[in-house]
Amino acid sequence: MPASARQRCHAVLAGLVTLATASVVSLAAPLPASAADTWTETGSDRARPLDESQGLTSVEVPANSPNRYTGIGTIPLSVSSRGWNHVGDPDASYNGYYIEPYQQDSGNSKMYRVQAPDGTWSEYVHTLSPGEALNNSWDAISPDGQWMLSGEWGTMNRLLVFPTPGVNPGTSPSANLPQASTVNLDHAVRDVQGCDFSGPTTLLCSSDDPDGSLFGMTKPLLQIDLSAPPSGSGDVTGHVTALRQLPLRSGCSGTFEVEGIDYDRRTGTLRVIVMSPGFCILTDSKTYKFSRG
Repeated sequence: MPASARQRCHAVLAGLVTLATASVVSLAAPLPASAADTWTETGSDRARPLDESQGLTSVEVPANSPNRYTGIGTIPLSVSSRGWNHVGDPDASYNGYYIEPYQQDSGNSKMYRVQAPDGTWSEYVHTLSPGEALNNSWDAISPDGQWMLSGEWGTMNRLLVFPTPGVNPGTSPSANLPQASTVNLDHAVRDVQGCDFSGPTTLLCSSDDPDGSLFGMTKPLLQIDLSAPPSGSGDVTGHVTALRQLPLRSGCSGTFEVEGIDYDRRTGTLRVIVMSPGFCILTDSKTYKFSRG
């Protein structure tokens, strides 16, 4: 999320705090080895703007763990006081590591905050590579747990691959988290707010694209099929397909903001956060649920 959009969101959320205190399209050639899924809306839950407005993830370890969400209200004071004032869409590995992506308004780094299965937290900082955008909207952990994908705001033709902090033995909180490789996309994407693996080489991504010129629709749900599982041994390619427009329903008119995404392999449920325009961000923002087929 760019600073201007984040400031607008923060202004609305600050108003909420005060109030509470007072009272399938693809423009690239299809790959014969992959097929685009169809996702049907099955329901929704209200998304609270303070603590469910940025991202979400299902957690498998420990067993019976609740889903986790991020928002301005989930950022610890000890983190925001050091300049990390925006948290994006998190993810959790299948063996219980939970990772939140953080950004700041200026500087040359981004941060990933990791909670280990034993409950302890650690921080891993990545110094930006030349030409890398400052924003840090999301992370997605590969099914094998060893690699973590992340993306950049704006119109992009790539995703970034890092060793998974806290999981990959090549990472340490005391050392820079290096970029390991790149996913080169065969079609540009815009304003991706979250991605999650639905299989070893398949990503589902939520795009806040307000323009619609890339795929013939605004705010699309994207599928990215990788040519191979991500690793640190070399770049892979990604075939991009726009599956559908995400729901844009509210009692207010104006600009919606698509946020984080989660795929729960245990139930096959896909969930995407969509924040409503204007004052309705407080009343009818939703986490939409989808099933395949």
